[in-house]
Amino acid sequence: MAAASEIVASLPPEQLVRALEVNDYMLGEARQATDADIVISGMSERIFAAGVPLDRSSSIVRLLHAESVASARYWERGIGARHQTFPFRLGDSGEQYNRSPAAVVHQTREWLTLWLPDTPDDAYNIVPELKADGYTHYVMMPVFTAEGMSNTFSFATKAPQGFSDSDFAFFRAIFPAIAACQEILATRRILHELVRMYVGNEPHKRILSGDVHRGQVTRIRSAILFADMREFTRLTADLSAEAATRLLNDYYDCIVPPVEERGGEVLKFIADGILAIFRAEGEGGRACRHATEAARAGLANVASYAGQPKFEVGIGLHFGEVAFGNVGSGARLDYTVIGRDVNLASRVATLCGTLKMPLLASSQFRAAIGDQPCRPVGAFELKGLKRPEEIIAL
Repeated sequence: MAAASEIVASLPPEQLVRALEVNDYMLGEARQATDADIVISGMSERIFAAGVPLDRSSSIVRLLHAESVASARYWERGIGARHQTFPFRLGDSGEQYNRSPAAVVHQTREWLTLWLPDTPDDAYNIVPELKADGYTHYVMMPVFTAEGMSNTFSFATKAPQGFSDSDFAFFRAIFPAIAACQEILATRRILHELVRMYVGNEPHKRILSGDVHRGQVTRIRSAILFADMREFTRLTADLSAEAATRLLNDYYDCIVPPVEERGGEVLKFIADGILAIFRAEGEGGRACRHATEAARAGLANVASYAGQPKFEVGIGLHFGEVAFGNVGSGARLDYTVIGRDVNLASRVATLCGTLKMPLLASSQFRAAIGDQPCRPVGAFELKGLKRPEEIIAL
């Protein structure tokens, strides 16, 4: 195969100029973009303007995401761009991928070209759809990143004559720049999603903005919610690791969505503990109300849980200051949540089990929430705290 520079040089002057325009766009403006829909539209419109009868293009990249395995961007002439993600399903055999052109180009590491009028419908899973939409010629290219990920690009036309040899030369000339831009945008997305997935939204932003040195601490006034599954060790004593993991995930599914739906942020999963905050504005009454609503909704989810074994949850609420800090040694750090107020919220959640009550709050939370029905429970010595804490039930 000729080198990209040789292919570029072989193009007619007008197409050469157009190819260089596409390359300049992909390696300049496009690689700085934050919206990949704009990129695939800008690229595809420039290809069409170069005289290539392009009617459809797609970019499919693998994701490292808790809920999705891949992301696809599609552009269609006269319609524009759209976006689709492919969800992760435990135990998925990969049948859809195995029947796709992507599986072939990843295996052969070569471009795959289909003249659709002569291609059987059962050759690939996408063929019937392409034929139904009036496409005649289809080409898919593999993209292999430096990190070892396998992605794809594809182009299709409805032109009766399909793509010409000159069109394919044009694709060859612009492909290195397209692949480089795709890798840059995909790597940036993966970086952000990976960090956010493992450390949470606030730490993710701070880490990527440069907060990566040991000893740095950031404080946020918040309503703090700490949820604790009661007797987790006993419940899981006779369960397999897989069954214990499922139970833990079911518990998280009861508590986390109500937190996020009310503007809260889950900062940490600590075995069977969940630490979340609701950022405070002013005196913090709004944040405390949202925390209370999330706690009640989470407990309602636990009460209606239909799986086995059944479990109970205690939730402690507190209002105070959350501190994020880098701790560790040498080049190995953990971005963790520390401070007296986090400890207090955890101790209140533990007290729920002792008192057989599902939802308790500190006196500071009571003062911040304002006019909210509650009743005093008493003053309690909490581990690690110097003086008794007044506890209320909401």
